[in-house]
Amino acid sequence: MSRGRIDAAMPEEGSIAALNHDGEGVVRGAKTVFVPGALPGERVHYARVRKHRAYDEAKLLEILEPAPERVVPQCAHFGVCGGCALQHLAPEAQLAAKQRELADNLLRIGKVSPARWLPPITGPVWGYRRRARLGVKYVLKRGEVLVGFRERGKPYIAALERCEILAPPVDALIAPLKEMIGSLAARDRIAQIEVAVADTATVLVLRNLDPLGATDREALARFEAKHAVQIHLQPGGHDTIHPLGETATPLRYALPAHDLQFEFRATDFVQVNALTNSRLVDLALDSLQLGAEDRVLDLFCGLGNFSLPIARRVRAVVGIEGEAGLVARARDNAARNGIENAQFHVADLTQADGGAAALAGGFSRVLLDPPRTGALEVLPRVAALAAARLVYVSCHPGTLARDLGVLCHQLGYRLEAAGVIDMFPHTNHVESIAVLERDR
Repeated sequence: MSRGRIDAAMPEEGSIAALNHDGEGVVRGAKTVFVPGALPGERVHYARVRKHRAYDEAKLLEILEPAPERVVPQCAHFGVCGGCALQHLAPEAQLAAKQRELADNLLRIGKVSPARWLPPITGPVWGYRRRARLGVKYVLKRGEVLVGFRERGKPYIAALERCEILAPPVDALIAPLKEMIGSLAARDRIAQIEVAVADTATVLVLRNLDPLGATDREALARFEAKHAVQIHLQPGGHDTIHPLGETATPLRYALPAHDLQFEFRATDFVQVNALTNSRLVDLALDSLQLGAEDRVLDLFCGLGNFSLPIARRVRAVVGIEGEAGLVARARDNAARNGIENAQFHVADLTQADGGAAALAGGFSRVLLDPPRTGALEVLPRVAALAAARLVYVSCHPGTLARDLGVLCHQLGYRLEAAGVIDMFPHTNHVESIAVLERDR
C-alpha cells in the first residue's frame, strides 16, 4: 500500500537537516520524514503518522536541542491554523530559508544561477495582509460559527479568535465576526468572507448562499457602523457583489513615490503586503533601466501596478492581462492619474496566439508578473521581441526556474540578478524577482 495512516508508531529521535517547501522539518535516512514544527539543526523526538512511497509524515513530540533561530510564535493559534507555517522561525532566518529554496530551484530545475543576488525585499511581518479569503462554518455540534483559515493539513476551519498577519482592523475582527454571524438566522448559509483593506476603506464580502432577511441585514448594518467597515454581499458569482448599504467608499491604494492612486474591487488581485509591494515596484523599475524613449511591455499586468509607474518614466507602455475586469480597472486607473501613454489589452497569454496584435510594434523592455503556473507559453514571443532587459516577478520558484531555464538556455538571455520578495512573512510562500539581459 502506497499510503496509509500509522495508528501507534514508536517515538523516534532524529536530526532536522532542512525545511521542505511546506516549511516542515526534514529528517533524512533510509526514508525521508517530514516533521511539522521542527527546524534545521534541531534534534527532536517524533512519531510517524502517515506513510507514503517516498516519504513519511510525522508529528513533533519533543525538541531535544532547539535551533538558535527558534522563536516563540506570536499567534496563539500557530500550529493549528494553516495560515502560517514559520512563525517559530525568526524572520531573518525565514528569509535565508526562502533564499536557499529559490537558489535550489534555479539550479536544480532551470540549471541557472544569477550573476549576483539581490538583497531581500522586505516590509512589515505582522498585520501586513490586506487581501485574504476567510472560511466560515456553522458547527451545529459546537453551537458556534468558525471564521478563519483552514487547519494545517486538514479541510476544517481553524477555531480562531484573532489573526496576527491580517491588516488592521480585520486582525481583531475574527471573534466579533463569529459572534455576529452566529446571531444570524442565515448563519449556516454564509460560506466565506473576502477581506480587502485599502487606504480608503475596509471591505468584507460575505458569500451568502441564500438571500438575507431584514433582521439579518440590520445586524450586518450594526456591525458595519460599530467596526467602521463596509459589508458587501455576494449571492452568486463576482458580478453579483453589491454593498449592503446604498453607497460604498471606493477601495484605493497609493504608490506615493510615483504619485499614483489605484482603485480596485474587493475581490481583485492586489499584492497583499503594501509596503513590500511599493519596494518591489521601485526595484523592478530600477532593474529595467528605463529611459525616456523606451517602449515597455507589461505581461499579466493586472490593474496596472507596474504599468502605471513605468509610464511615468518612458515613451509608452502596453499592458496585457487575461481578466477583462482588471484591464478595465487598469484603463480607469490610467485616466484617473492623468496617464495617456499606457494602453491595456485583454488576451489569454497561455494560448499560442494570445496577445499577438498587442505584441507587435517593438519593445525595448519587458516585465512579466504571471500567476503560479508561470509564463512558459508566451516566452518564445517575448524572446522574439529581442528586448534588451527583462524583469520577471514570480510567486512560484519552481515555475520561475523552469521559465528561466528556457530563457537562458534556448532563447538568448542571461540571468543577471535574482532575489526573494518577503510578500508573505511567516508562510511558506516564496516570491521572487529575476533580472535578465539579452546576450549580445
